[in-house]
Amino acid sequence: MPTSGSGKDRSRYGIGEWYGKSFVRLSANERKALANMQSLPKKDQPPQVCIPRSTPQNPILCTKQGGVCSLRLYTKSEGTNRVSVAPGNLGRLRTTCPYRFEQNALIYHWIGETLVGTKKPIIVKEVGFLERGDSDAATAAREDVGRIDNVLVHPRKDPLCWCALEIQAVYFSGAAMSVEFAMLRRHGGRGLPFPAGQRRPDYRSSGPKRLMPQLQIKVPSLRRWGKKMAVVVDEDFFAALGPMDKVSHPSNADILWFVVGYTETGGHAQLERRFVRMTTLERAVEGLTAGRPVTLDTFEARIRQKLNRS
Repeated sequence: MPTSGSGKDRSRYGIGEWYGKSFVRLSANERKALANMQSLPKKDQPPQVCIPRSTPQNPILCTKQGGVCSLRLYTKSEGTNRVSVAPGNLGRLRTTCPYRFEQNALIYHWIGETLVGTKKPIIVKEVGFLERGDSDAATAAREDVGRIDNVLVHPRKDPLCWCALEIQAVYFSGAAMSVEFAMLRRHGGRGLPFPAGQRRPDYRSSGPKRLMPQLQIKVPSLRRWGKKMAVVVDEDFFAALGPMDKVSHPSNADILWFVVGYTETGGHAQLERRFVRMTTLERAVEGLTAGRPVTLDTFEARIRQKLNRS
């Protein structure tokens, strides 16, 4: 966990983007104003535009509590107390809000042309997928108990030509963002503030605990129907997965991973295509669990260790 660092530097994860704006590009006054806003009741907070989802013709308001789009790792030099973005890939943005992926509709164009045959698919939200009946067959009322969040549909083909889409950001564990907001309200320096709380992207909760059950529930039916599941994650999320055997053609795949990254120019980070990885459901589950069972001897040795401690 890179919150303690080594040698003369320390490192912690802090705000990467705030309401779509690069945290390192905000002035001290801008950071303090946004931090002060977080102390107000939700109803009294001035509305903030979600920059990644908005266009000049269609501004969309941010609905995420706190407005943090992404995290990144910062380092602090013990000798100078200078705070900077961690070097290289360590300092990349880690997406924490799924709406962040909607910038410029890039993912919809990319997935549409790959799986549906158009760069401009129709996006249908929250389509009921699982249902159950009442235990009393005579009054069997059907009820949606599960939805596919996004379905991309070709606008002109008949019969329907479509694919399902899951978008997965990363959760984080550790100190809540309220700790950062409180620090920023007090911060009086001109330089970049060092994150106040220790936290990290929690790929274990985001992958095996959240994304994997979604795939295990939905993909078998999609496979029987001859349909594909697209999954959008950023490059650090994908790098945290275990190895997955890939297939060479969409016809042999159950899941297509559309992996994106960010290029930072000016005051904003631009979402960009990185690569597509095609897998079966079974290989995807292996990648999400990112581990192999230990031997029986090793497992029983661990049992004995715990018994001895107790």
